[in-house]
Amino acid sequence: MSTIPYWALGLLFWLHLLATVTWVGSLAAINLLVMPAARRTLRPPDQLVFIDAVQKRLEPVAWFSLSVLIVTGLFQMSVNPHYNGFLDTSNRWSIAMLVKHCLVAMLIVVSAIHTWEVLPALRRTLLKKDKAKPDELAGLQRRETLLLRTSLALAVLILAATAMARAA
Repeated sequence: MSTIPYWALGLLFWLHLLATVTWVGSLAAINLLVMPAARRTLRPPDQLVFIDAVQKRLEPVAWFSLSVLIVTGLFQMSVNPHYNGFLDTSNRWSIAMLVKHCLVAMLIVVSAIHTWEVLPALRRTLLKKDKAKPDELAGLQRRETLLLRTSLALAVLILAATAMARAA
């Protein structure tokens, strides 16, 4: 079966779960709690300042969690008795894992666009302060909301694919 000691495999599973809870929990919190509260209580320019401060703390945590998930997930997959090689579709577990990995790839792309395109554009807009055009600001906020909601939806689908793999 596995050449990894029981305690080490247990540690890998624990780290994987901890990173999942941190990452998915942060996506849920920002989408369902932070953004709606900011919109209800702050003026649009103040929303940007607040969300920027939250994102500066959240982005490194999210990327670190994703890195931990990839590393621990690869180890877990390699010791799974259903694993027959990369891109294998010979059983339900393999198909669920392939779907999961495609969703993870999509999530990485969405997260990269958010981190390295939208957030810097929002920060540049913050630097302009009064010179920023309201429609430019609103467009960036809509785009950020769409990317955050897409990330949460992909995370939920990843969890569903994981559940299907476990059931197989």
